[in-house]
Amino acid sequence: MTLSMIISKIRVWIRYRASLRELSGLSDRQLADIGLSRSNLQHAAWNAATA
Repeated sequence: MTLSMIISKIRVWIRYRASLRELSGLSDRQLADIGLSRSNLQHAAWNAATA
């Protein structure tokens, strides 16, 4: 694995954690307003990080 690939994966992971942290801070009502529930936060955060 090249250094640039490692750096790219680290950046994706950082974006994922930031998205997950932000989504986790929302109330259940706010999550429902955007069509999410607590059970699918990880999936939504991963999709946001890799988009």
